[in-house]
Amino acid sequence: MVTMDTFIQFSVLFLMLATQGLCQYEEYDYDTDYDPEPESQFQPPFHFSSFTDYHVSSIPFTTDCARECYCPPSSIITMYCDNRKLKSIPQIPSRIQQLYLQHNEIEAVNMKSFINATNVREINLSYNRLKSQKIDYGVFTKCPHLRQIYLNNNELEEIPSPFSTSIERIFLGNNKINRIKEQDLQGLVNVTMLDLCNNRIDSIKGKTLSKLTKLMQLNICNNKLNSMPSNLPSSLMYLSLENNSISKIPDDYFTRLPNLSSIRMSQNKLEDVAINTFNLPQLMELNLGHNKLKHVFYIPRSLEHLYLHDNEFEAINITLMCPVMDRMHRLTYLRVDQNRLRRPLSTLVFFCFPHIHSIYYGEQKHIAGETNVPLIPQYPFPDEDRDNDDDEDFPQYHREEHEPIAGEPAGDAEEDNYFDDDHLY
Repeated sequence: MVTMDTFIQFSVLFLMLATQGLCQYEEYDYDTDYDPEPESQFQPPFHFSSFTDYHVSSIPFTTDCARECYCPPSSIITMYCDNRKLKSIPQIPSRIQQLYLQHNEIEAVNMKSFINATNVREINLSYNRLKSQKIDYGVFTKCPHLRQIYLNNNELEEIPSPFSTSIERIFLGNNKINRIKEQDLQGLVNVTMLDLCNNRIDSIKGKTLSKLTKLMQLNICNNKLNSMPSNLPSSLMYLSLENNSISKIPDDYFTRLPNLSSIRMSQNKLEDVAINTFNLPQLMELNLGHNKLKHVFYIPRSLEHLYLHDNEFEAINITLMCPVMDRMHRLTYLRVDQNRLRRPLSTLVFFCFPHIHSIYYGEQKHIAGETNVPLIPQYPFPDEDRDNDDDEDFPQYHREEHEPIAGEPAGDAEEDNYFDDDHLY
């Protein structure tokens, strides 16, 4: 039997062994991960710095804006100086791209105002009192990025050249310009639009305009031209020559302008034009109203709007206008009021121009001793129903509609037969 002494000895021995086993872990750090990440993957904590640049755009202070003008915070590239009774141009900050100075009392343009204007794209100086002799030479070349300039409604007597070669649109209407020198437009290889309406120009000769190789729109309306401007660039698409004194168009004038889509020559003194003068592949609008024309001409297939009002036509010869009826003519609108028409238009017009939807006859000029003749043709034909698609009826119908009227000169009848089978295109 185990004695009490023996039990006590075993208990003391067990306690001594247990104490040694626990002491071997006394240096263990329980706050350390069992399998920590390698030191190279350790990410330091993020500390915010007020000096960090995140490249976020902000609106700068506009303290450089001229005090006479307004620079809106929402558009830091624009400076509004219009309608402020200014007599001079204020200093222009370098950040400005759009400069509005219209409707003021400015007479001069000084180099000093534009010394920092290296980023200007658009300048509007319209409706001021600008004078040619008070514009510093070359002032507009100090804006290498200039695209558009408004100088209309001023008192300019000459074009204030030179301009920056970057310019694309020039507005010079409503001034007192009486001539264009060849050097005025030199180097402007990017100009697409030139407006010279409402001036005093009587001629444009030489190669003044030929170097504008990208010119698309030319406006010279309301001037004193007595002849067509010479050497227009082949890039031209819109030509406005209304209200001049042009009496003649050279026969081959438009052959070098194949891209023309609009010609406006109303209110001139044209008396006659060659039959193929306007035979252009892209022409869509032709306005010859308020002239003295007596004879019609060939209408190209592309033409959609034709204005012949207020001329001296006594008859409209459809055969000359449309020698071949191939259904491809696009004419939709024809205006012939205020002429001297003595008979209705031939209904052949509906066959030659199948897309036409409006013919404006209006009133005709009074002819002494004659009563007014109804000008609207009967359509469809009153006698019998004709098949519009039957081309065999066209020649017979053509002869019926172009019988000479009693008392009328035979010349018109002969003119209608000008394009017989041997002359058709």
